Amino acid sequence: MFADSVFAGPGRDCALCPRLADFIAGHRVAQPDWHNAPVPSFGPLTAELLVVGLAPGLRGANRTGRPFTGDYAGELLYPTLLKFGLADGQFLADPQDGLTLLRARVTNAVRCVPPENKPTPQEQKTCRPFLKDEIAAMPNLRVLLALGRIAHDAVLSTLALRKAEYVFAHGARHRLPNGMVLADTYHTSRYNVNTGRLTVGMFEAVVAGLLPALADG
Repeated sequence: MFADSVFAGPGRDCALCPRLADFIAGHRVAQPDWHNAPVPSFGPLTAELLVVGLAPGLRGANRTGRPFTGDYAGELLYPTLLKFGLADGQFLADPQDGLTLLRARVTNAVRCVPPENKPTPQEQKTCRPFLKDEIAAMPNLRVLLALGRIAHDAVLSTLALRKAEYVFAHGARHRLPNGMVLADTYHTSRYNVNTGRLTVGMFEAVVAGLLPALADG
């Protein structure tokens, strides 16, 4: 069921999505010290957990080159992974902070930053083969954690599953035909946290609830 080869994401100058390539090209001129390229996944392919977001943030991962690093979303995500033994080191919102993921890997359904944080449906479709290949290259993968409904839908589309059969809900866990679990959480965005839609306790409860599934197998 799983590919033996090492996963390779899009190259630095990927031009599969012209709008995204043009957007990045403009920021390479305006911000030459930023990453400004497809953002690679973070964490080992041997991980049991794959955390899936939608796309890099402009001043977050697009700037730093590491998913959910440099914007608020990582301030909840990575400390939680550390708390439950899925990561080691410290998170300082800097790719050089020494943080290491142990049993988790973090990625995005769309690898390039989109204008206004909104990739088009066609851009999501174009980037889908990278997520498909990544899932196939993870031999120990047991749980996919979707950060938000759009990421949830992206996972289902990647696995060619009907969305009506796996309805997004915070805290939901869906058993997939391939034996994996798709878990849902509200996105760890500043907006969700500031409005109380998602609290630290709520997110930690979701991750804690996944630990038995990660150990099962």
